[in-house]
Amino acid sequence: MDRFGKFMLAMSEIDRYWHRIAAKELSRFHLKGPHAIYLVALNNHPEGLTGPDLSKLLGKDKADISRMMAILEKRGLVLKDGEYRGLYVLTKEGKEISDIVSRKAETAVDKAGADLSDAERDSLYKSLDSIVRNLSRMNKEGIL
Repeated sequence: MDRFGKFMLAMSEIDRYWHRIAAKELSRFHLKGPHAIYLVALNNHPEGLTGPDLSKLLGKDKADISRMMAILEKRGLVLKDGEYRGLYVLTKEGKEISDIVSRKAETAVDKAGADLSDAERDSLYKSLDSIVRNLSRMNKEGIL
């Protein structure tokens, strides 16, 4: 398989397995897998995040942010402090669940990279950051 095929297959499989794991873990809270990244992000920012903050941090569009935050608000896990450009903050229940989800996510990442040395892990993340930057630039400027 060529480099492009290996890269795309690996990214696709990582994404697919992550979503399956997240869906299984979140089902006990009557949430879907995609909610995990929002809960973890808000858990990491207890002061709250605006919709644009979440969009930039997670690489999601405004419609996705609005939809997911509406679900989490309806479920009683998130409150929006203020109307326009207000901060999304976790409720007490949201904090409890997001603590569990954050710990599980950290455990999943640790187990997924268990056979990597610290140097390999550092190299992997540096490489992924470089790939993301280059793809972002190509997205804006074109390939050639």
